Amino acid sequence: MRWKGRRRSSNVRDVRGSGGGGGFRMPSGMGRGRRAGGGIRLPTGGRRRGGGGFGLGTMIIIGLVLWFLGINPLTLLGGLGGGIGGGTGPSITPKTSSPQFDRKAGTGGKQDEMRQFVSTILGSTEEIWTGIFKSYGKKYPKPELVLFTGQVRSACGFASAASGPFYCPGDSKAYIDLSFYDQLAKQFGAKGDFAQAYVLTHEIGHHVQNVLGILPQFNKMRRRMGKVEANKMSIKVELQADCFAGVWGYYVNREGWLEKGDLEEALVAANQIGDDTIQRRTQGYVVPESFNHGTSEQRRKWFKRGFDTGRIESCDTFS
Repeated sequence: MRWKGRRRSSNVRDVRGSGGGGGFRMPSGMGRGRRAGGGIRLPTGGRRRGGGGFGLGTMIIIGLVLWFLGINPLTLLGGLGGGIGGGTGPSITPKTSSPQFDRKAGTGGKQDEMRQFVSTILGSTEEIWTGIFKSYGKKYPKPELVLFTGQVRSACGFASAASGPFYCPGDSKAYIDLSFYDQLAKQFGAKGDFAQAYVLTHEIGHHVQNVLGILPQFNKMRRRMGKVEANKMSIKVELQADCFAGVWGYYVNREGWLEKGDLEEALVAANQIGDDTIQRRTQGYVVPESFNHGTSEQRRKWFKRGFDTGRIESCDTFS
């Protein structure tokens, strides 16, 4: 990727070395993301209760359409059984606090370059999603990216580096331990800077879902789902974040960021972190009902769909 020399985001907070404070899929036996509703893993709720009405997918699409028409879907959906997201429900408005970029001791060399890289990728997502939202007459509230080592505490709870990168809707922040990128390359065989960018833009895709009201609605309604049903809906949420990452890819490609082989890097990464591929690697067999991020084929398909179209309307994984 031709990322060097481009604008870096100021919405990065570096807490590495400070002791900490769902997302991308990691193998079974490693840490899992907390109840982020858009991190490495979206938790399942309790026993399903009966009841009629619209299905969740239909309600999410209705909410998406209403939002673009200028009607806050949270106003309407909030009456369907309590507050959206409970006590950690996200705000639809931008944060008022000033983000900061702390420089911690003990960083440098490759880590410093990776910090510059993720800051640049985040900056590009800010520009692209601000432009997309503006085209609909909306304002894009920029998320903050938190860099940590080992462990971190977010509004969604405590997480370790083993959880992988994750997004917390409770504080509208994405979190990443940069050592994940080494694991992505060495353990998963997904190398290259565009593969790394895909990881981060997937989490920013969850932020877009959060702003649209999709994550809050899922987090509320999953409480009425059984485990298998919640896993199926989680897959749709995750695949949509993949598609949104692809939409970002469409625009940076138009802007001349990509080089030969970059797209293949992202597709390889999507393939390597599919539920079926990870289960075959870690346990030798697959359990489809336990999938919660999507198969390798699905993840490739939805990233490529966003990449080919550049339109968020093409990312309807719920129909």
